[in-house]
Amino acid sequence: MAGAPEMPLHMRRVQFDPVEELGRSRETEGVRRLVTSFAPPLYLVTRFEDVREALADTTRFSNAQLQPPTPSDGPGYSEEELAALRAGNLLALDPPDHSRLRRMLTPEFTMRRMRRLEPRVLEIVDAALDDLERAGRPADVVEYVALPVPSLVICELLGVPYSDRAEFQQRSSLMLDLSASIEERKTAELETREYLGHLVEAARREPGEDLLGMLVREHGAELTSAELTGIATILLVAGHETTANMLGLGTLALLRNPAQAAMVRDDPGQVDAAVEELLRWLTVVHAGAPRTTTTEVTIAGHTIPAGEQVVLALSSANRDPALIDDPDRFDITRGAPGHVAFGHGLHHCLGAPLARMELRIAFPALLRRFPDLAVALPAEEIEFRASHAVYGVRSLPVTW
Repeated sequence: MAGAPEMPLHMRRVQFDPVEELGRSRETEGVRRLVTSFAPPLYLVTRFEDVREALADTTRFSNAQLQPPTPSDGPGYSEEELAALRAGNLLALDPPDHSRLRRMLTPEFTMRRMRRLEPRVLEIVDAALDDLERAGRPADVVEYVALPVPSLVICELLGVPYSDRAEFQQRSSLMLDLSASIEERKTAELETREYLGHLVEAARREPGEDLLGMLVREHGAELTSAELTGIATILLVAGHETTANMLGLGTLALLRNPAQAAMVRDDPGQVDAAVEELLRWLTVVHAGAPRTTTTEVTIAGHTIPAGEQVVLALSSANRDPALIDDPDRFDITRGAPGHVAFGHGLHHCLGAPLARMELRIAFPALLRRFPDLAVALPAEEIEFRASHAVYGVRSLPVTW
């Protein structure tokens, strides 16, 4: 994008790979102080063990103390807006508030619950593949598969009308786009919460069989409407943005590695390991939610004062030779044990079982339906989401 601001180091990539400078920083420094145009100066943690340790330590690394950036061309967040944005947002809470909400939500994301959802996800994937085929060659995998599959799944799970998907997809994308102004991102976030707030009030009046209805029936007296809205916001945005970008970018990665794509297509026993390697190698979420140090800490020999912003580079951690041999090589046969693509510790992604199930179903189904699937444009013409907090491709035209 012409005139786009330079992204922070942990967000810079060359197609699938983090830039070499990030790898050099991991090998030589481990921790680097960065000054960016998007936030106050921060400390970037890049090594696997250090990232994992910080993710697990909610005492010294707080999620709740981070202040959002203030627009230079308009008013910042009022105290009322800040309270609304934090209410129910698991990524902006520390224990015990985080633990209280997570305990209510965890039963809906167990493996047993996912197995009950699996037949419906299979139907959704098959319908998306029908739409892709009907569109004719070339057709965009992002438009017909990667976006609609997780969007419909999370809509049904939450009780959000799927007919509203275009609006919430647009707002979600804007919220995560660092090339947009702070004011634009703020407006998108507040509009998203207002929209979901109306759905929460409807659920309070007449709770359905979806997740919002369950929360109202079982925990309605314990949860404020603001908390319910915050829960719905984080689940809606995270539930479709992350999986959608994994599906689009993962399809491109597999098509660039046809022998491994054939294994995913033909060997059901290889699919779980392939999903884990794709999660590790792609790491579409560049970094965990920023933390604020509550006390002076030392990481990789670097002392970070109290009250500083710390960003944990998940993409760098997942490419650390300390995690896995030859980490820059894509190899689905190893399964990538122990990666931090979903984070770690108390803030480990609540929806990880759902995302894994969607990926496990969608990739082999796509490759089986279209065994001759191929990218329909030159590699240099593929546009990546370089300015987004969740990495991916903007579109992926394919033929078969």
